[in-house]
Amino acid sequence: MSSRLSDYDFELPEAQIAQKPLGARDASRLMTVSRSSGAWEHRHFGDLPSLLRPGDVLVLNDARVIPARLLGAKVGTGGRVELLVVRPAAATLTSAALAQAPETLEWICLGQASKGLKPGAQVAFPSGLTAEVLEAVGGGEYRVRFQAPPGASFQGLLEQAGRLPLPPYITREPDAADAERYQTVYARASGSVAAPTAGLHFTEATFAALEARGVKRVTVTLDVGPGTFLPVREEDLDLHKMHPERYGVPDETAAEVNAAHAEGRRVVAVGTTVVRTLESATDPETGLLRAGQGDTRIFIRPGFTFRQVDVLLTNFHLPRSTLVMLVSALVGREQTLAAYREAVRAGYRFFSYGDAMLVTE
Repeated sequence: MSSRLSDYDFELPEAQIAQKPLGARDASRLMTVSRSSGAWEHRHFGDLPSLLRPGDVLVLNDARVIPARLLGAKVGTGGRVELLVVRPAAATLTSAALAQAPETLEWICLGQASKGLKPGAQVAFPSGLTAEVLEAVGGGEYRVRFQAPPGASFQGLLEQAGRLPLPPYITREPDAADAERYQTVYARASGSVAAPTAGLHFTEATFAALEARGVKRVTVTLDVGPGTFLPVREEDLDLHKMHPERYGVPDETAAEVNAAHAEGRRVVAVGTTVVRTLESATDPETGLLRAGQGDTRIFIRPGFTFRQVDVLLTNFHLPRSTLVMLVSALVGREQTLAAYREAVRAGYRFFSYGDAMLVTE
């Protein structure tokens, strides 16, 4: 078990960072990795139904990415301001807060400006939306109050004035195709600033094949925050602090996952966001998955004891990232890095629009 950031580094050619999605969602490659043996195989995503078992429970994050990137100007000076709407300051799922008028709740935003942001700053955006910076809360985050003409929901205003926040390693501006392809086909609950990217490979045909195979499907919601992209700056991982993310687990999902464990069936997490949700919502005494909402700062790295997840479908992640550490907690650090080196050698596409990995027993 390593607590050093540098132990999760690997060489990745820039050419293997996928800048655009493939022509078809399910055209991605799929690398399978065995936790017990460390052995891998090179497959295609279309093989997934045959790799799962009847009775497996597939858990998906139904979060929907919002156009959370707002570009505006300071009132009075005209200085450039960018805000990334992250989450409501109140303890509620973002999807519920977005349906309200913008001034109903205060919001936590990542902010940057040409000459800095201070409490009291007023910012104007398109579509009549304005914001007042109330407080700098640290880590580049600000508490903000928005205002807009009466009758509009905050989500409606973001749809008019906001931009899709593609990850920083995609070095182009979003285009019309991203509005559809940077969402899963099952996205429902608006509130994420990043897609749960392991789910981007799924199509309705994939789900039909999984259903025919006898694989059950349930959902959770985790509003993916910008912390998923922020670099880990501490070499000593014990000093790293995760950004909070809000989650919700429906009653049906908790019942299905708990029944699967009781009956010896597998729980298949689609993406690291699902892993964080399931493990965060686990009752520490009984080991059962609890329904309901909560905030999580869970940091999963080698040494973590998994209570819910048996199989993981995930994309290939950034070097030195908490997501590589999460995979390493499940597979083992050395086996994970060996699999990543093989993926680089074999020409896999990395990150949000890249290929996938299936971690099995």
